[in-house]
Amino acid sequence: MSANDYGASLRPGERAPALYAASGIGSRGREFPEAECPTRSPFQRDRDRIIHSTPFRRLLHKTQVFVYHEGDHFRTRLTHSLEVAQIARTIARQLCLDEDLAETLALAHDLGHSPFGHAGERALDRIMAAHGGYDHNAQSLKVVMRLERKYRGFDGLNLTWESLEGLAKHNGPIADPMVSAVAKVAGLLPTEFGLSLSEYASAEAQVAALADDIAYVSHDTDDGLRAGLIDLDELAETPLAGPLERRITGEGEWLEASRAIYELTRAMITVMVGDCVQESRRRLVQLAPGSPDDIRHADCAVIAFSDGVAADIKGLKAFLFERVYRHDRVMRVMGDAEKVVEDLFQLYLDDPGRLPEAWQEPVSARSGRRLARLVADFVAGMTDRMAIAEHRRLFDATPELR
Repeated sequence: MSANDYGASLRPGERAPALYAASGIGSRGREFPEAECPTRSPFQRDRDRIIHSTPFRRLLHKTQVFVYHEGDHFRTRLTHSLEVAQIARTIARQLCLDEDLAETLALAHDLGHSPFGHAGERALDRIMAAHGGYDHNAQSLKVVMRLERKYRGFDGLNLTWESLEGLAKHNGPIADPMVSAVAKVAGLLPTEFGLSLSEYASAEAQVAALADDIAYVSHDTDDGLRAGLIDLDELAETPLAGPLERRITGEGEWLEASRAIYELTRAMITVMVGDCVQESRRRLVQLAPGSPDDIRHADCAVIAFSDGVAADIKGLKAFLFERVYRHDRVMRVMGDAEKVVEDLFQLYLDDPGRLPEAWQEPVSARSGRRLARLVADFVAGMTDRMAIAEHRRLFDATPELR
């Protein structure tokens, strides 16, 4: 089988079906059976349910790197998710995959993030250490399976098996289900609806995971530059960004900083997307899958970067970790943010009567671990600004987070 059979001859924007793509028509169904929609495929319906959900709207005011009031132009979890979705659709189209499923997983992958990004997650994981910890990937799965409550016949969004599988395996197969927070949430599903956690996810889920990497590496570089935490000269010696920066600034045409930054980040996305498509086509030709399950049963991921670009991305991530995520300014704000989350959690745990009325009824029957998990679910669902407002209402002093 040649590369052409896997979309290598497609012109931009063209798309052809592939045997290895997930198929909404052949979906394994939903936990709670429903009549099919007459105007949308099952995966389009999943996507729409996510977009219309409350947790998705809340992403607008959840931190990516910078707290929302630090500037209107920095990414939030919502804009990040939209960028991931755009990249995922581009890759899925070139590989003849189901774009709707890839988009669905891209839009849903961060629904379980707490306020204040990874700082909030660190705080919740530390507080919940005695009760199983906290993991945002597991929380995303829990949100769509149980926590969103709006439909008459079920809790959650009742997404297709393929969408749940993609969220559960966002970071790949789960090697040890006994200690995995994701596996514990997935265990709430009926046995016959199990997500086969030890296998790879669909190609569309793998696309969404790599699109996440592409989006955050490029836009965190962009946000770090615009925030003044790093500058273009510093990037000149970094992997991936460095050669592109030298090319852009060395072309002889003077560019104002904002244009140079944008030219750099768009070039980074182009390089990473192109490499992912090329390497994935090579792997698909080698595997010659005849069905989505051939992707799942493969002995390695079929959607991937080449070794060289993967190493460059890893190196750039290390640079961003040291110079952006661990910058004194960011660490000071995030340290204060962790305290806000810890204070709120402890207060609600000590006095569950302070929880909103909608969360009151289950509290009377819960104590210990179950109560702690309920409080964690509530706090994790808060936006940054809701957490700050609640802290100001309930405590005498609240950090400024600036």
